Amino acid sequence: MLRGAGSPTCCALALLLACGGSGAGEEQSESESASEGGEAGTSEAESTESESSSSETSSSTGDGDGDGDGDGDGDGDGDGDGDGAPSCDGIGEATDANGTSFEALSFPHPTLEHISVHWSITGDANLNAEGRVRWRPIGSSTWRLAPPLMRVPADSNQGFSWGDRFAGSIFGLEPGQGYEVEVFVRDPDGGCAIEVQEIVTRSVPRPMAGASVSTATPATLTSVVAAASPGDIIELEAGSYAGFTVNKDGSPGAPLVLRAAGDASSVVFEGDLRLDGRSDIIVEGITVNGQIKFNGANRLAIVGCTVNAEADGIAMLTYGEDLYIADNTVRGTTTWYEGALGASGDNLGEGIVVTGPGHVIEHNFVTGFRDAISLLEDGGADDQFSIDILRNEIELAADDGIEADFCFHNCRIVENRLTNTFIALSSQPGLGGPTYFVRNSIYSVILSAFKLQRSSVGDVLWHNSVVKNGDGFGIYTSDVFSRQRIRNNLFLGGPGGTFNGYSSGQGRVIQLSAADASVDMDYDAYGSMAGSFSGEIGSTSFASLAELQSMTSEVHAVEIDASVFATAVPYPATPLTPYPARDLRPAAGSGVVDTGEAIAGLNDEHEGAGPDIGAHEAGRSLPAYGPR
Repeated sequence: MLRGAGSPTCCALALLLACGGSGAGEEQSESESASEGGEAGTSEAESTESESSSSETSSSTGDGDGDGDGDGDGDGDGDGDGDGAPSCDGIGEATDANGTSFEALSFPHPTLEHISVHWSITGDANLNAEGRVRWRPIGSSTWRLAPPLMRVPADSNQGFSWGDRFAGSIFGLEPGQGYEVEVFVRDPDGGCAIEVQEIVTRSVPRPMAGASVSTATPATLTSVVAAASPGDIIELEAGSYAGFTVNKDGSPGAPLVLRAAGDASSVVFEGDLRLDGRSDIIVEGITVNGQIKFNGANRLAIVGCTVNAEADGIAMLTYGEDLYIADNTVRGTTTWYEGALGASGDNLGEGIVVTGPGHVIEHNFVTGFRDAISLLEDGGADDQFSIDILRNEIELAADDGIEADFCFHNCRIVENRLTNTFIALSSQPGLGGPTYFVRNSIYSVILSAFKLQRSSVGDVLWHNSVVKNGDGFGIYTSDVFSRQRIRNNLFLGGPGGTFNGYSSGQGRVIQLSAADASVDMDYDAYGSMAGSFSGEIGSTSFASLAELQSMTSEVHAVEIDASVFATAVPYPATPLTPYPARDLRPAAGSGVVDTGEAIAGLNDEHEGAGPDIGAHEAGRSLPAYGPR
């Protein structure tokens, strides 16, 4: 079922400046079974997304085309003339299938820190059109570049389909702030367009100012909720509460708030807390021995709670929008032992699981589940785009640490720390992309740091650090994966083993036999505690750093060992031993310092001559992982 219908066509967008166009505008033995997700869905990934902003006409200055500096001519302006302004001069209308015509531009479901960009197009059969984004706070005169847009060709996979588009994200924004966003796409074969719109990021959910406050006890909770109005705050007195179903809504700007009057441990629900179909509610600072479940809910905030789950912890299994799930502690019952590992292992539950667009899942601590944080798969996946999974602390995930499977576009898995997982980060599959994995810190993962299976398309791996048993960067599947962008990652592996029937490899630095020629890799750091440097990318095998650099796209690759880290990081030789989280910041002067690739809008504020490879800049503080 498609959601978010009603986006205007390009002709309905306010006077788009356009020059051309038709309008203005696991496989077993070394991996999990590829069938772990179940039956294929029937929805389309290419939903018609509603716009989230006002639009305005503009031909203002801009940048350009998605190649790193904006235009391919080295001046960073996007048009090749060096004057700093994007221009459609010299670009005629699209006259054949290689030219580009423009359809709907949207910025669907802005989150607290990110804005998604999605521009549907037709044409560009030769895939040489280029797109770029700049942004500035409303009222500012200074433009900043966002990372290059991804050109996503129309395709289908696993029962989902998507159309031709440009897509990407603006990173590093502030909550509740208005931004001016300029998008520029040009095609040398014909078709060029520039548009500026104003977008406002979401604010952190807060109680309404001046809200009425009432109190409830286990004996009075039902009657107090029944009498509540949007905007009211209900403070729960200490006690043991039975499982409870909330049957009232708040409203936008006036959420209904249920919060503990004191410490979270003093308010305990013995049973599920249900908020199915509810909207505009904040639940804060309580303990639930069971689930917090809210199928079909919109604009809920689950904040600072403790959930002790027998199955799923915090769960929404049917479409809902714009959740905020933050600063929670979620514990499951899955134990960390060999028989628990993998899709068919003795494991249970999703720590946090959602579907639908616009969700923010940040600063949670999740432990003891099959999958710690998850999107839905196959037929359950419903408009999974514009989703942020940020700065969570994850440990003891017997299958996947973060399962970003069936992301339609613009899912952002950023600055999470994962320790003791079977798979760390999964995209099985990405549906065209981009699905971003950025600055994640991963230690003691057994099989794969990244599971790009079921023919995943469009994953972006930037600035991740991985220390694992066996092969450093291994993806074990015969399903070809494609159109990945891989930059500035650190992978350190070593001697491997077999765990519950799965081999972690023998310490190759790379094992990506199913990567096709469209996988774009460079500026990554690799090493193996096995004392060798060998691997495979597609059909190309190498046996040294020099061969990797000369035979593949990894021409700027760096070889590393354990001395790359500023503090001692032991090799996870016995990964069934639960290790503590490790500090993977690089040592000053090590081979990864200043040797990464500059990515506009992502690592502009690096120290020294260039960005450092891996999740961290040397000498900087670690992110605040888990509850604040």
